[in-house]
Amino acid sequence: MVESNYDILKIQDGASKKDIRVAYRSLVLKLHSDRGGDDEQFKRIKRAYEDLRIGKKYPDTVVEKKKKAKFYSGDDVADQRRKNLLLSQDISREMKTAQEWAGALNRASATGQRLFGSKELGQMEFERKITKTLTIKGKFWAGNFTYDNPVMMWGSVTSPYISPYEKHKTHIRITNGDFRMIDSIRNRYDIDGGTKITVDNGNMEVGNVRGKRQRVEDPQGRVGMTTVMEHFTHLKAPKGKIVTGDVRDTVKLDADTIITLNLVDNVKVTGKNILVYGTKVTYDVEFFLKKGGKIRFYDQGSGFDISDDATINLENGKMIKIRDLKHDKLISLGGKDITYDYIDDRENIKKSAKKNSGNKFSLGKMFHK
Repeated sequence: MVESNYDILKIQDGASKKDIRVAYRSLVLKLHSDRGGDDEQFKRIKRAYEDLRIGKKYPDTVVEKKKKAKFYSGDDVADQRRKNLLLSQDISREMKTAQEWAGALNRASATGQRLFGSKELGQMEFERKITKTLTIKGKFWAGNFTYDNPVMMWGSVTSPYISPYEKHKTHIRITNGDFRMIDSIRNRYDIDGGTKITVDNGNMEVGNVRGKRQRVEDPQGRVGMTTVMEHFTHLKAPKGKIVTGDVRDTVKLDADTIITLNLVDNVKVTGKNILVYGTKVTYDVEFFLKKGGKIRFYDQGSGFDISDDATINLENGKMIKIRDLKHDKLISLGGKDITYDYIDDRENIKKSAKKNSGNKFSLGKMFHK
């Protein structure tokens, strides 16, 4: 027998709105993740409460959940686009209201909790705590949102890349504090779809990151011709650190320090300290190393899956391919720190090392594990 939303909240069928609200709050106190509760059970309780608020007795079936996995799906492409645009417009308005609400609480140094978002796609719970931190629970679908203190998030982030309007696309900005996804890898909280997240003065800790490449009809109207549109997911922490899981398919990372795993398909990484802990870097990955910085590949194996054709670019315009650094034995078996200065003056350093190869100074001693 299918469990109803009343059963999930442990109340009688047809309970009043007050009884539903009281039951929900009671269960939240027991199951809230801040109190050590089960995160999946908390989300199930919240979904049941949101359903009953709009008179929906039973949770979504597997088919219904699949339909809501994206903004909208159907057979007619034009209809899909129209409904997706309407949804992104509605949600972006909600995020503007959420921003104003959170800002008002900040100015008043007050706490508060409220639901925002889409009843069709699922609402998000926003809570401003006494510590000034804003917690967000649920999937962030669309819209611009700025907050002046740290944000902790239980949920994934996506963006309606199909929209031609920037105000509908997802751009989260934290002006003072960190942005952190809680246990993102274990909970499978991802960032995708051309999302932009900027942390002006703080760090960012997220899960796996993915952009979007879309094949569309030729903009000049040539019959049978198509072109590829790139919707970069862009994460920025210019004064801080970004920590990610796997990064794939049209992504930009820009920070003082970047710590990441695998980098696959059209990824651009800009930083002063770049640490790659995965084993895979594809040929179309580009690194942009800031002056005075260093990069290191922590692959404990042979480094075979770190592509020879991936490049490291310097601020002064110089560029080197990974194959050259493999020849210098700076990649594989845990790697070594590869400094901006070494890449910039590599030829002279190699000549000097060769000249002094018989002395105690050798290329191998110019780097440390």
